[in-house]
Amino acid sequence: MSYAKQHLAEAARIIGQLNPDALERMVDLLAAARERGGRLFILGVGGSAANASHAVNDFRKICGFEAYAPTDNVSELTARTNDEGWPTVIVEWLRGSRLRADDALLVLSVGGGNLEKNVSPNLVEALKLAKERGSTILGIVGKDGGYTAQVADACCIIPTVNPANITPHQEAFQAVVWHLFVSHPKLKVNATKWESTK
Repeated sequence: MSYAKQHLAEAARIIGQLNPDALERMVDLLAAARERGGRLFILGVGGSAANASHAVNDFRKICGFEAYAPTDNVSELTARTNDEGWPTVIVEWLRGSRLRADDALLVLSVGGGNLEKNVSPNLVEALKLAKERGSTILGIVGKDGGYTAQVADACCIIPTVNPANITPHQEAFQAVVWHLFVSHPKLKVNATKWESTK
């Protein structure tokens, strides 16, 4: 089998194993946050930061959600990294944004954060603040043992079908899942361009 066929076969297996009930629960929590006037903060680092930026656009434009990604402000991100250290960059950004109980966090992460392994400690610290403030926590992650999956109100676990391809599938399926969200009738309020073009 060619690698292309293998990769696509793995993607098909992942789709077959996603939990639609968990996805519907996440949609309901997002809709509730928007209804109460909460903001949506989408958190990710590395490739997930780029996905977070794209997702912010979709939630704002398609769903009418006030949404932000802390990593979109490179000046603040690098200043905080330089002055305070990488583990606190997101949590301090959220403090500055006055994170509150009405708000929701959507974490995009391969592992979901793990302090013991020093993996994405910045996500863990941000989630601790969200728990303190009573914010809704959602995650699209590739590891059920990470911190996000442990503390989330609802979480989509992208199943591992090939241990050698965790990251590429996880980051690709972040996009599949958030596009499901912004297309969902409970969240979508504005037509997308090509679907509205006659």
